[in-house]
Amino acid sequence: MSKNYPTHASIKVILLVAFAMIACRYSYADRPNLLIAISDDQSYPYASAYGTPGIQTPAFDRIAKNGILFHSAFTPAPGCSPMRAAFLTGREIWQIGAAGTHASDFPRELPVFTEQLEQSGYHVGMTGKGWGPGRAADWPHNPAGKSYSKAKVKSPAGISSNDYATNFQQFLEERDSDQPFCFWFGGHEPHRTYQRGIGETEGIDPKNVHLPRFLPDTPEVRSDVADFIFEVQWFDSHLNRMLDHLESIGEADNTIVIVTSDNGMPFPRAKANLYEYGIHMPLAMCWPASWPAGQNHDGLVSLIDVTRTIFDVARVEPRDSDKLSGHSMMSTLSKANDKTPFVRSAVYSGRERHSSSRFHSLGYPCRCIRTKDYLYIRNFTPERWPAGTPQKYSGAKFNRDNELIAGNLGPMHGGYHDIDDGPTLQWMIANQNQPHVSELLQAAVALRPGEELYDIVSDPACLENLASRSSHQSVKEQLSNQLDKYLTETGDLRVTAPEQAHQWEMYPRYSSLRWFQEPEWWSEKTKQVPTQMWLEAKRPRD
Repeated sequence: MSKNYPTHASIKVILLVAFAMIACRYSYADRPNLLIAISDDQSYPYASAYGTPGIQTPAFDRIAKNGILFHSAFTPAPGCSPMRAAFLTGREIWQIGAAGTHASDFPRELPVFTEQLEQSGYHVGMTGKGWGPGRAADWPHNPAGKSYSKAKVKSPAGISSNDYATNFQQFLEERDSDQPFCFWFGGHEPHRTYQRGIGETEGIDPKNVHLPRFLPDTPEVRSDVADFIFEVQWFDSHLNRMLDHLESIGEADNTIVIVTSDNGMPFPRAKANLYEYGIHMPLAMCWPASWPAGQNHDGLVSLIDVTRTIFDVARVEPRDSDKLSGHSMMSTLSKANDKTPFVRSAVYSGRERHSSSRFHSLGYPCRCIRTKDYLYIRNFTPERWPAGTPQKYSGAKFNRDNELIAGNLGPMHGGYHDIDDGPTLQWMIANQNQPHVSELLQAAVALRPGEELYDIVSDPACLENLASRSSHQSVKEQLSNQLDKYLTETGDLRVTAPEQAHQWEMYPRYSSLRWFQEPEWWSEKTKQVPTQMWLEAKRPRD
């Protein structure tokens, strides 16, 4: 009777599997956990670690105290959907197709760090807002990870009922013993809308809040900013509970915590703009087991540098690593500083379409370069309204020849949908007869020149455009050339092939559409934008 002795080949396979299991176990123990917290619409410097008055963010401050507080961190895009896609992929928005614009598709072929960490053995999940808005039809779940959002909490009006912290705990309960985790906490706060007056009701004194110079200093605006701050603090409170839980289960030391935001505050001339309050982000990171506490980092950092750093700390070789545009900060942050740290001379950001705010839902394409002292912006279509066309149609309907056959133009200043509507915008519109208010409103909504240049040191509000000043021509030329060089190296069609840049208008938008008058310049520019079939399918017909 023959016996089934293992063959030499099968023994080899068994040994390889065993060694792989041992190696995986050791790699689990050696690799840190990751908790990534991203608020929705929070500008620098709205965190108390920065010394900003009128706000208390103990969780953010706790991370900064235990690790590194970044003073010059910048988003790759001033809008949520493209920023999150850029952060997930580690690439600039002009390198990721439809994912680089708002409320479009997230192509399945784009590699994201969450999926690559999961494939390397990490337990990966998310709660709240992952990538979006938009459509990720071919993905098994949101590109940020499997959602954990069942736990709910009673919340004030305008605030998500998602019990983020409890959902984090439930996520941790599902992981294997000793398995490292990567969790994405995407707060819906402080995105509008806000419960009016909740900031003051909850103890935030509007008189003490930090008010940027591009907003009018009035009780109404200060109250609106106080409501914004309350929602920042709501987000921070959930992060604080997560940190407490990590300590209670003994995971705090070996967990890298990253807290930042996607884009600037939802106020005129901030969110959806390449100005300082649209792209300058709060950022704190800690890894108690490996990074010295109490660090202050003043160097320029892009949030896609954080993505590259995530790959390094997780010991995962990124797919198509040569296409990642960020630079790892490991040598700067770690105790074993055996490499020369990468020092940025500049960071870059850009935007295409944000909301449906213009004729044919066209975007407002622009790019910028930010150095230590200056911000240079290139507006590629200065004929378009930057915040949206002032008037829009209500009840618009079209015939089969795309001729408007029904609809009335609404009031002036009713089409600024690239600004989140709220008390500040409405107050500015209602009081534009006041010269100073009119000046600030126009700074937010009026046509802009093709080039803008701001001295960030003396003018962080970005109100004094120096681009046409003879005294600043050499600076402008230098930054313009540096921007062109980077956009060329990273394959931006806006520079390398302007005749093909209409592709951004061809990506479908899945959120609601609005309808506007045909602008005077359209007949001259129409060949630059072919027929948008996605838009034709959504046009309201009689």
